[in-house]
Amino acid sequence: MKAERLRRWRRRLVPLLPRTLRGRFVLIMIVGVLTAQLASYTVWTSQVRSSQLEQLDELSRNIAYSVASTMRFFRSLPYEYRHIVLDQLRNMGGTRFFVSVNERRIPVQDIGSGPEKALVVDNFREILTRELNIDDVLVEFSRPETLRVYNNEVLLHDLPPRWGQHSLLMEPLSPPILVVQMELGPETWLYVATLLPVPDLFNEYRWLSGERLLASLMVLLTVIGLSLLGIRSVTRPLARLSRAARQLGDDLDAPPLRETGPREVAATAVAFNRMQERIRDQVDERERLFSAISHDLKTPITRLRLRAEMLDDPLQRERFCASLDELDLLVKGALASVKGFDLHEAVEPVDPRVVLQELADELALQGGTVCVSGHAEPLAVKPLAFKRCLANLVENAVFYGRRVEVTLKDSPERLAVVIRDHGPGIPETQHERVFAPFVRLEPSRSRNTGGSGLGLGIARHIARAMGGEIALANHPEGGLEVTLHLPRPSNVTAL
Repeated sequence: MKAERLRRWRRRLVPLLPRTLRGRFVLIMIVGVLTAQLASYTVWTSQVRSSQLEQLDELSRNIAYSVASTMRFFRSLPYEYRHIVLDQLRNMGGTRFFVSVNERRIPVQDIGSGPEKALVVDNFREILTRELNIDDVLVEFSRPETLRVYNNEVLLHDLPPRWGQHSLLMEPLSPPILVVQMELGPETWLYVATLLPVPDLFNEYRWLSGERLLASLMVLLTVIGLSLLGIRSVTRPLARLSRAARQLGDDLDAPPLRETGPREVAATAVAFNRMQERIRDQVDERERLFSAISHDLKTPITRLRLRAEMLDDPLQRERFCASLDELDLLVKGALASVKGFDLHEAVEPVDPRVVLQELADELALQGGTVCVSGHAEPLAVKPLAFKRCLANLVENAVFYGRRVEVTLKDSPERLAVVIRDHGPGIPETQHERVFAPFVRLEPSRSRNTGGSGLGLGIARHIARAMGGEIALANHPEGGLEVTLHLPRPSNVTAL
């Protein structure tokens, strides 16, 4: 079940991946950098929060002991001296605490939450309860602008500067103020306000803070820039190799690849150059072999033909000459197939309509009727190979149907040449077989009537060399419909 689920997710993700090697490398680098930054930020945040909690624990305990000492001091004072001491503290200024004695608890707009606040409150209550034996201790945090300090609930900001409230105001930071209220006696409450010097005490950790976002973007852009430079240097030889592979069928005599770059790329270039050289040698050897066979067979065929003419029996002479004509036709067909596969010529723009019209005029002299319709823009192809491909298809259609209709269908992506004859057609089960060499489906057709069964095979080979294809279909009204599809060179390199 899990394997099936993984395969399903893989099928969904594969179409989303970049199609180029460079794009996939960049995607890997981006994902790697973001993952590394996320992991580093997670570890760093955990360490910072742990360190902050340790610092806050120690600091809050020290302040709690100081507050306990202040409480003991005020407890020891007679009631009539408490206000005198408070006036002296206000006149001195610069103290760590703002202290007042009130008749009741002062309401405080408590703020903050989380483990930091819980740690501070628990430490104060624990220490004050243990040191002073007091159960009723109120520990809260307040914003400076909403803090009230006296019985009349006057705001801290409204106090005169000489009263010492400046020790609690740290504009523009405005950190939260810790407020501790404890009961001194009946209707007497000690009010102590102080600051905990811990930055960003209640500020939640933000992953996308301005500084972190800027640092992440700088790291990401730097890595992507350096990666693009490195990936470009690595993929450039691969791009050259890809172009050379596409052009291999076009020009076997193209200059070899440069055998430079990283070891793997250089080794690939060496292997490709050796492959190109071996293919070129094999093609040359094949051409030499067939040329030698043709040259060597011409002499005995001619000698046999002369001897056949000297036979007295007309029937034997005719049969003998027919066998020699068949042998000569087989040799010429084999040579034609070799030359049909040899596409060593330059690519030029060719008007398909003009080529078809020339073929129609030539076949009209032989009794065939070819009607050409439609229009097409010039196509960058090898002229002789292109003409040979069309000639084989049109001549085959004329032979079987006598009357042929050729339609051009052009588009920015591809050119389609539809050739329809009015012959008997071909069974669908034989559509693929007719492209095999020396295959002829009509039993009545002999080699003496022309043809050797190589035309369609040569035409398909040329079409595929140009990046196209040939499709066969029986027309609903009778006859065979052959469609030659050729791509425009804007998308596929012309061959």
